[in-house]
Amino acid sequence: MLLATLAATPFHVPQGVEWLALLASYLLGAVPFGWVLARLLKGVDLRQHGSGNIGATNAMRVLGKPLGLFAFALDFAKGWVAPALFAAAARDSLGELAPASQSLEVLCGAAAVLGHVFPVYLGFRGGKAVATGCGAIVAIDPLIFVFGGLVWLLCLFTLRMVSAASMAMAIAFPIVAWQRMGPGGYGWEVVWGTAALAALVLWRHRANVGRILAGTEPKTGRRRVAGSAK
Repeated sequence: MLLATLAATPFHVPQGVEWLALLASYLLGAVPFGWVLARLLKGVDLRQHGSGNIGATNAMRVLGKPLGLFAFALDFAKGWVAPALFAAAARDSLGELAPASQSLEVLCGAAAVLGHVFPVYLGFRGGKAVATGCGAIVAIDPLIFVFGGLVWLLCLFTLRMVSAASMAMAIAFPIVAWQRMGPGGYGWEVVWGTAALAALVLWRHRANVGRILAGTEPKTGRRRVAGSAK
């Protein structure tokens, strides 16, 4: 059943200006805003502090909550810009040749997320896809993000682990997308796109999964002990 559905999904092959939109999405997604803020405002390399990750969570840990939230907003924004602006510009340029589905938006969002995770500017060592992925999802369907965000809040309040909450939210995204499919809505391309995002988020959090199983994953509201696991 799953293979039959996958085979029936109308995947769109980019053409012409769409490739430029994908390239622009990747290059924007690859901008390491947390790393840039740490360098410019604190004179530190974010990769050498905290967890060593360039994402918003480590930026908050190293730079403080205000700058960390600013880094999150910037990472979120680049995920939103790719489907909302770059894909839209490509569609306008193509006119009647533009794809009828939301495949282009999904592809541009995916390109931005891959840029964040594998940034060309930092030797392809980047973040964990959460903030940028959320921005892309908001551009495609805000309600997927809303329901996923509720899952994030519930897990954060019960487990008090940002990593676990982020993984649970990512898993919720394709489930919600699948529930929202229907006549007049989007098709399987959004479901597969959010499923791919969930798989990437889980893979990028594999070290966190190991620490969760070992009982050593840091929790919110507790001060980290010097030398504790990253």
